[in-house]
Amino acid sequence: MKRLLLILCSLLAAIGLPACDYFAVRDLKPGVSTVAEVRARLGEPQTVWPNADGTTTWEYSRQPQGAECYMATIGTDGVLLRLEQVLNEASFARVESGMSQDQVLRLLGRPASRQHFALKQETVWEWLVDRGDTDAPRYFTVSFGEDGLVRGSGRYSRPRG
Repeated sequence: MKRLLLILCSLLAAIGLPACDYFAVRDLKPGVSTVAEVRARLGEPQTVWPNADGTTTWEYSRQPQGAECYMATIGTDGVLLRLEQVLNEASFARVESGMSQDQVLRLLGRPASRQHFALKQETVWEWLVDRGDTDAPRYFTVSFGEDGLVRGSGRYSRPRG
């Protein structure tokens, strides 16, 4: 049964549907799951972030179609320490003016889009945070100045059209 589910999830992931993340994440257990199990369930990370304590954090962004970004912290022994979905209010509240683009990437993962506005001399990154199955999709945005530092952040909904 698990093999059939894995095949189905692999097929859905191949066509761009993040539907199987629920099953993959549910099966991963901090303190128990190994690097091999994380890779088997979530695939290769988009980014590997080194941490000061020797651990690494693997980024699994589901942007631009998905509204999730999982950060899996792997211990020096190759065991999963923590698995977090970081596109949430607590993470958004940590975005502060003056942060660098790398700091924001480390916190929220790869954005759904990046747009440069020459007249405003700013770049805006956005993350899909709610697909809006019943209403308009919602986004979290971060604005950067020409110096690459955060100017501000916000939220908006994009009406379906």
